[in-house]
Order: sequence, then structure tokens, then C-alpha cells
Amino acid sequence: MISPASIKLVQTARRAVVSRASPVSTSLASRCCPRCGLSTVPARRRAAVVSDQTSGANYSSASPPPPSSGSSNASDAKPKRKPLTQEQKDFLSSALRVNQTGELAATLIYAAQTPLVVRQHPHLRPLMKHMYDQEVGHLNTFNKLIAKHRVRPTALYPLWSVMATGLGWSTAFMGREAAMACTEAVETEIGTHYNGQIRELIEMTQQWEEEGYEVGPELSELIQTLRRIRDEELEHLDHAVDNDAKKAEPHWLLTGVIRLGCRSAIWVSERV
Repeated sequence: MISPASIKLVQTARRAVVSRASPVSTSLASRCCPRCGLSTVPARRRAAVVSDQTSGANYSSASPPPPSSGSSNASDAKPKRKPLTQEQKDFLSSALRVNQTGELAATLIYAAQTPLVVRQHPHLRPLMKHMYDQEVGHLNTFNKLIAKHRVRPTALYPLWSVMATGLGWSTAFMGREAAMACTEAVETEIGTHYNGQIRELIEMTQQWEEEGYEVGPELSELIQTLRRIRDEELEHLDHAVDNDAKKAEPHWLLTGVIRLGCRSAIWVSERV
């Protein structure tokens, strides 16, 4: 005959085994029979609880369990984004760099022209301020994009600053018509330049879509930004023509020299 002390010892040993058997022992031990020490949780439920907890222990909080075959198929069906080639990265870096340079130059040109032009023609003050404020907005936009994407600005920043200020002051000194002819020439080249960039980006994104790739929001926003800025630059061109830019003498020579200088500055800034 087994003594009460022996029964108590067996019960204690069984509780110890159950407490070390699995990670869920604490919750299951509280459901043990007080007489025999065995769990009163049904076997299927107990196995399910142990299985859920032990299988989850294989994944950290940063690494969720692998998706089921259904979710995997769903994720495979989503469009993927195509990585940029080195050539495309170079193009985008070059575009942001030269755009920032061009907007800096435009801002300095208007800043130098405004005092002389407004002194002789006060009615042009709102127009000059409007165009200057838009150029400052363009410059701020490209400053942010340059910083965000860690693009190196042009190494000739100081040179273009001096030349743009000199161009603005000298054309304003020549008179209102010459100042407006300067705007006409500069904005013609800038508008053409932006059109080329927009065309290149649209061709790139259309090719991706034809191949089944998704176009990211940043690239779509960049295209919209370039379109908006281009339209505002062409608006400045219209304002210049409306304010007698064509009457500058000699118009063909003045605008021709300025446009050649703009194209040269664009070419250099894309590379340096």
C-alpha cells in the first residue's frame, strides 16, 4: 500500500515535469487536477496552444512568419519597380544640378535688373517682383531636391553667380527693352532645356510601364514639377515680349549672344 507521503511526492514530481515541458506550462499548470497533477485542458486544445507558441518562437518581431502561398501569389502579382541604371542616375543628377544652377542665375539676373528698371519704369515693379518671386521658388525647389538626393552642385557656382549678376545689371543699364530681351533669350533656352528633360523622363517611364514595371511617386512628382516650372518660365518669356523685348537694338545680336552663353553654361554645368 502506497503511503500518503509517496502520493504527495509523485504529485510534486509530475508538477515539476509539466512546468518544464513547454513554454505554455504556466498557463497549463494552473489547469491541473489537484489530486493527480495532470492537466485538465483537452488534448487537442493543449496541442494547438503549444504548437502556436512554439512555432512563433522561431521568428523575431522584426521577421514575421513566411506568408502563405496565397499571399505570396498576391504579392508576386503587384507591379515591381525597375532599378535605375547608372546612366539614368547620371542623367537625373545632371538634370538637378544644372536646373539648380539655371534657377540661381535667373534669380540673380532679376535681382540685378529690378532696381534700374523700376527706377525708370515704376509700373513694372509688380511684374519684376512676380517674376523674381517665382524664380526664388524654383531655386528653393531644386535646392531641396539637390539636398534630398545628395547631388553635388556645380563646381562653378561662384563663376555663374558673378556672370549672372553682371548680365542682369548690364542689360538693365542698356534700358528696359534690353532687359526684356535678356529675359526673352534666357527663358527661351531654359524652356527648351526643360522640355528636353521632360521628354527624356516621359520616354523612360513609358518604357517601364510597357515592361510591366511601376513608376514610383518621386519620379512622377519630378515630371510634374518640371512641367510647372517650365510653364512659369515660358510665362516670363511672354511677359518680356509683351514689354517690348523685340525693340531692343540690335535684338538679334543681343539675344543671340545671351542664348549662346546660356547653352554653354548648361553644357558645362551638366558635367562640372
